[in-house]
Amino acid sequence: MDCWPSTAAAETTTPPSGVIQSISTRATKGDCARRCRQSACLRIGRAGPTIGPVVGPDPFAGMRRPVVNRFRCGTRLCVLLTMLAVAVGTQAGAAQPKFGELAPARIAEIATMLPETPRGPGPRIGERAAWEAAAKAPAFRKVVPQAEVLLKEPIPDTTDELYLDYSRTGNRDRYQRVLFAKMNRLATLVLAECLENRGRFLSAIDATLRAILEQKSWVLPAHDGSLAVFKGQAMEIDLVAAATGANLATLDWWLGEKLPAETRRRIASELERRIFQPLENMVRGKARPYWLTVTNNWNAVCLAGVTVAATTAIPDRQRRALFVAAAEKYVQNFLDGFTPDGYCSEGLGYWNYGFGHFVLLAENVFQATGGKIDLYERPKVREIAQFGHRLEIAPGVYPAFADCHVGVQPDAPTEAMVSRRFGFGWKDVEARGLLLASGPSRDLFAVGLLAFPNSASRRPPAAASPQREVRTWFADAGILICRPAGDPQRALGAALKGGHNAEHHNHNDVGSFVVALAGHTPLVDPGAEVYTRRTFSGQRYESKVLNSFGHPVPRVAGQLQATGRQARARVVKTDFTDPADTLVLDLRSAYPVKGLQKLQRTFVFSRQGAGSLTVTDEVGFESPAAFETALVTFDPWTELGPGRLQVGKGASAVRVEIDTQGKKFEVRAEPIREDLPGRRIPVRIGIALAEPVTEAIVRLTIVPAGK
Repeated sequence: MDCWPSTAAAETTTPPSGVIQSISTRATKGDCARRCRQSACLRIGRAGPTIGPVVGPDPFAGMRRPVVNRFRCGTRLCVLLTMLAVAVGTQAGAAQPKFGELAPARIAEIATMLPETPRGPGPRIGERAAWEAAAKAPAFRKVVPQAEVLLKEPIPDTTDELYLDYSRTGNRDRYQRVLFAKMNRLATLVLAECLENRGRFLSAIDATLRAILEQKSWVLPAHDGSLAVFKGQAMEIDLVAAATGANLATLDWWLGEKLPAETRRRIASELERRIFQPLENMVRGKARPYWLTVTNNWNAVCLAGVTVAATTAIPDRQRRALFVAAAEKYVQNFLDGFTPDGYCSEGLGYWNYGFGHFVLLAENVFQATGGKIDLYERPKVREIAQFGHRLEIAPGVYPAFADCHVGVQPDAPTEAMVSRRFGFGWKDVEARGLLLASGPSRDLFAVGLLAFPNSASRRPPAAASPQREVRTWFADAGILICRPAGDPQRALGAALKGGHNAEHHNHNDVGSFVVALAGHTPLVDPGAEVYTRRTFSGQRYESKVLNSFGHPVPRVAGQLQATGRQARARVVKTDFTDPADTLVLDLRSAYPVKGLQKLQRTFVFSRQGAGSLTVTDEVGFESPAAFETALVTFDPWTELGPGRLQVGKGASAVRVEIDTQGKKFEVRAEPIREDLPGRRIPVRIGIALAEPVTEAIVRLTIVPAGK
């Protein structure tokens, strides 16, 4: 177990007088900076010993892309360029997203690293020692019983009517629910057959395979806005198509001649038509290279799936090398989407998905080239690999910033891989996620790469587990994680957010915060909504959970925060010591309010006793204007008396003391009625000054209610 925590040495940084530091590190251009990042996420699908539905953010939010020819001028080219700019958040000071032809000499060099014939991830079904060991592993014990149940059930039917539902209603869930059930069915049946090798699941595997091969589109309806793929007018690769290609190549590698010859021929022809030719067209400039150049999770996810399919199923070594060369070149765009300190502005769920697929890509390329290409060695990967670990406020508690869901935790197999590869010494997560402990997955290629001996498992474990520090300061991103010095079950922790309002999967949330106590978050950033067409459109910030109304930040002169990179927090001061951490932010640029002379938010996190968090807002106007701040919670709350609130229940309840320097105020609670996972309804507890002011100080002091 990681030790919790040690008291780090004091660290204080104060800018010179009159200097305000920017904590924003991503750049966008023009109006595109004021629009949402259209990218996507899927948890890799490991949920203990079962192959179940995906949890976390809606798995496949994404770019609704018009079908255009990148070489045409005029309106279509403008649409394409705008789409790419919206989809890409670039890191300030870093190179712009890269695209260009692959070097023939590098392709030839990579070809010499590859085996003469392709090899897929993991052992084939005839390698019984490996599969029999998996059958005995606790994480895989439920696979065969689940497959036996599926034999009695029909194949989920992804009808044309369901596919067209999104284009008619904007609802993503109805089609995706059926599609994922079909994919889960296939993965469960294949794993069960490999585990027991008795042939009793082969017929059902073949029938399910044929149903997938017959689909008009492997692309999600939400990613086929013009229906060009559905109508056969175009062939594109999205997140699901890439994963489908990798899974079909993997199961063909595993089962081989146990599948009917005609089915195997059909797998090969569909991989060629739906995956290999489209990717070659992209890298050769014959089709738009949209996800090759984006800096979000689409890049790593699609590259991982396509590259696994290629290294597993393409007979020609030179052609296989082209796909590896493309992965080697273009995955740098994904890495460029992180700040230098490794912060993932898409949120923890998207780190699981995007960086989790980077790990799969890196492992596949490492294995395919005999270790001659090691993407783990890229600059910044070590920092990115620690993001989930460093984001933890208290054991098992993480902030749901951006499009993340409350309760999401880092993916154990991903963390186990990087812990062993980099020698981090996270022994508890290695025990839960390395090799067969990683468990089954809807992504069969992930099972092949993670559950069996790999580049991580072949390295020795670190000698000792590191001791958890009392804070993590993502200086480039402007995020501060404050941990208690004592027992995290009894003492307060917090996550404090600066940043800007043009991040990947952006929420307008500059100045937001989360409070943790006793394994729970009584005061929250409420996280992502259930995705619909509105979520990734010009109406994104009509959502009260995505605009600043749904976050614990001020409302100034009746105005919510603006969208765009110009709406950002600027660091005025940081002061990190053993007893307390102080972060001072200037929030003026986040509010389009004329005459706003000052808006400074000061966080002071104290580790004394059971801990406390003080949030102080200082505001000044040229002429009187309204001002209010807010708390957000999913928990019950009550007013204990004038200026005193209690939020939460039991050991995780907190008490909030409100100090307005004598100015009258009102507490106004409003449910935020948006569609959140589990139909949960957060409440915004507004604390509004009763009269317009020219200057004011509003201070909230948050302490455990039991103290």
